[in-house]
Amino acid sequence: MNMKRIETVTLEDAYKEAAREFGCSITEINYEIVQYPTTGVMGLFKKTAIIVAAKKVYPAKNSDTKVTKSSEQNENNKIKEDSIPPEKPQKVDRSEAIKKRLLKEQESDKVLDSFFEKADPTPPKQVEIKSRETVVANRFDDDRDSPANKALSSDIENKLISLMKTSCFDIDTVEVDVFNNIAHIFIDGEDAALLIGKEGYRYNALSYMLFNWINAHHGLYIKLEIAEFIQSQEEMIINYLKPIIEHVQKNGRGKTKPLDGILVQIALELLRAEFPNKYVAIKTAKDSRKFIIINDFNSRKK
Repeated sequence: MNMKRIETVTLEDAYKEAAREFGCSITEINYEIVQYPTTGVMGLFKKTAIIVAAKKVYPAKNSDTKVTKSSEQNENNKIKEDSIPPEKPQKVDRSEAIKKRLLKEQESDKVLDSFFEKADPTPPKQVEIKSRETVVANRFDDDRDSPANKALSSDIENKLISLMKTSCFDIDTVEVDVFNNIAHIFIDGEDAALLIGKEGYRYNALSYMLFNWINAHHGLYIKLEIAEFIQSQEEMIINYLKPIIEHVQKNGRGKTKPLDGILVQIALELLRAEFPNKYVAIKTAKDSRKFIIINDFNSRKK
């Protein structure tokens, strides 16, 4: 069996590369995962996806048996046809047939005319999704002016400023507001894009570390905004969710594609606000990537 070692950034790319190497579809590939990909921490210790793949081998079909069965079937069909007596020819009234055809054509014209007469010129209703800020604002009252939250905001902000000064990134703006049990963190500067990283992998790593620190010490959740990264991600995910929401409204259930990092949380909040009476939850795929399912409470698997 011809086996090949494939190494790419993601498992999905590895499957596609294996299919290209063997000149077949992904479903015709047998593979074994040697190494799962990881994003690492702040760009370090990142791992690629490695698989060993081979093309599936199918057993040859017995053509003689197939021909024999086909011949027997044809013979049986012939015997059945010979046993059925021929129908007596019936006399056809040509004038009656012409009348029926004309009536049928008239009915077709009426249906076609009524279609255009009754066509609704109103365009279909557009799906509108509330922004994540609106969802959060409607859910809680703003308590950022309380003395306890002001003190927490100042403490976390000063520590983050010290952290940014010791880093290799040029960051000149660090602001923290604590309210509704969430530390809202805003970071900006010359190297803000570098702090985000390609496809947000540094953002995800920094967000994960800040959450572990702030949640462990202060019992708070965090919302990290670097430059306008979250805003652009939210606009992208809103456009992505529109056809999914239409599908759920029509069929009662649906799911998203695998989503990375903060996109999962943004999509979860938006979908729960859109479908408050449905079961909306995060699930984990075999490759450890996360996606969201939407269905009725009484149909979810327990």
